[in-house]
Amino acid sequence: MGRQIRLRRVRVAASALAVAVAAGCAGSPAGSGGGGGSGVPVPGGGGALPSPPASSAAPPAGGAEPARGDVLPGLVDAETARAQLAALTVAAPGTMAGYSRSRFTHWAEQGDRCDTRETVLQRDGQDVVRDAECRAVTGTWRSLYDGAVVTEASGMDIDHIVPLAEGWRSGAAAWDAAKRKAFANDLLRPQLLAVSAASNRSKGDQAPDRWQPPDRSSWCQYGRAWTTVKAAYGLTATEDEKRMLGTMLDTCS
Repeated sequence: MGRQIRLRRVRVAASALAVAVAAGCAGSPAGSGGGGGSGVPVPGGGGALPSPPASSAAPPAGGAEPARGDVLPGLVDAETARAQLAALTVAAPGTMAGYSRSRFTHWAEQGDRCDTRETVLQRDGQDVVRDAECRAVTGTWRSLYDGAVVTEASGMDIDHIVPLAEGWRSGAAAWDAAKRKAFANDLLRPQLLAVSAASNRSKGDQAPDRWQPPDRSSWCQYGRAWTTVKAAYGLTATEDEKRMLGTMLDTCS
C-alpha cells in the first residue's frame, strides 16, 4: 500500500511540472519584456525586440516615395526648408574652369538593365511602357514646371533640380568623382525630376534668381527641393538666389 501511494504522488508531481513548462513556453504577456521566438535578440540580454512590421521593408528600387501632394521624393516641409535656407553659406559663384558634364558620371546603372534616367521616368510617369532594354517608350507624364502633359518619352528630360554646372560653381568643383556621381544620380533626395524637354532647356543651368518655373503652383516644391539639395551637399548660394528661394517658399500654404 505504501509503495502505491508513493507512485501516485510521483505521477501527480510530474503532471504539475509538465503543465508549468507548457505555460512557460506559451510566451510572456505583451509588454512584459519576455522574448518571443520571432523577436530579435537584444545585445547583452534583456529579452527581444519585436519583429519589424511588413511595412518597414526596404523601399522599392527607384528611391524614396514622394510625400502626399509632392511629386518629388525626399522633400522637407516649408518650415524646415526655411531653416536650411537661412543656414546656407553665402558666396559668389565660383569659376567654371575645368567644368564638364562628363565630370559628373551619369546616368548610373540601377539594376535590371535600367539606368537612373529610366528609373526616374518610371517613377514619375503613369502606365509607362518600356522596351526590352528598359527604355521608356510611352506613358503619361505631367511636367511640374509648365503643366504640360506628355505621352511620348522622347518629349521628356530628366532635370537636375540643382544643375550640374550650378553645383560645380557652388562647391562641387572640389569634390571627388564618387561624390559628383552621387549628386548626378541621387534618387533619395529631390534632385531628379522628369519634366518637359522644353521647360528643362529653358532652365538650362540657371539658379532660381535667373529662372523660375513658369507654373507658379510649382514654386513651393521647387524652392523646397533646391534648398534641400544644396543643404544636403553643403553647396553655397548667392544673396539673390536665397532671396528668390525665400519668395518661392512663401508660396507654400
